[in-house]
Amino acid sequence: MSLFKNRTVVGVICILLSLLICFGVTPLFNKSVSQKTEIVRVVKEIKAGEEITKEMVQTVEVGGFGLPENVLHQSESVVGKYATADLSVGDYILNTKLSDTPAAENTYLYNLDGTKQAMSVTIKSFADGLSGKLESGDIVSVIAPDYKKQGSTVIPAELKYVEVIAVTAGSGYDANQRDAGPDSPSAENEKELPATVTLLVSPEQSKALAELESDGKLHLSLVYRGTPANSAKFIEAQDKVVAALYPTEQPGSAEPKSQGSEENTASEATAESGVQ
Repeated sequence: MSLFKNRTVVGVICILLSLLICFGVTPLFNKSVSQKTEIVRVVKEIKAGEEITKEMVQTVEVGGFGLPENVLHQSESVVGKYATADLSVGDYILNTKLSDTPAAENTYLYNLDGTKQAMSVTIKSFADGLSGKLESGDIVSVIAPDYKKQGSTVIPAELKYVEVIAVTAGSGYDANQRDAGPDSPSAENEKELPATVTLLVSPEQSKALAELESDGKLHLSLVYRGTPANSAKFIEAQDKVVAALYPTEQPGSAEPKSQGSEENTASEATAESGVQ
């Protein structure tokens, strides 16, 4: 008799559980599955490091079940940011795939303020670019063989201390950057030989570099590698030399300085800066 009662109790409990699942849990589950939410989706292929524009993304309504917690729901939170990885058409955008600043290898281009320019020169041989050992932040001197076809090898006064802001391989990726992370493209290509070196120069320095690049003869020698504070001293000294060599032209100014007087002025400006 007791066995029969136990079976009856178990049966009743099972029926109650079935009813609970059918009329309680299942509707809630179906509701969560069918619930819609808006997300940001890629409609145009985006490369790593590229700035995202409104034409590249759109907001669409999808089922909310199973979406990652960090998926982005508003296009305003995406547009103007930079992709940290390649994004294909149809991808959802996660906050981990975005950055407020450009990728490391492009940051220097966004720091230009108009006073100086970024200019690349070709490394025509392995030795010309210090055997691939140059890094961003290095201070180099530009050596000009047969300078202005005069038969002498000199370091032009305006190119004695120049900052390296990038070393680029033939693949187009920046190599040997100090701030490049282990997952950056440059980290994968750090063994590639440098094809160009990008220098931070004034307009006057860029003209001198363009002439040397046109002649196809220039070498780079490392002057200093160290802290940004000490590097700034070299750049400050170079700026004084450039200012002395290329004074701002005023109406009725005197005749241009001769080459000898320019060299003397450059030497005096360098001496005053305290950089040896």
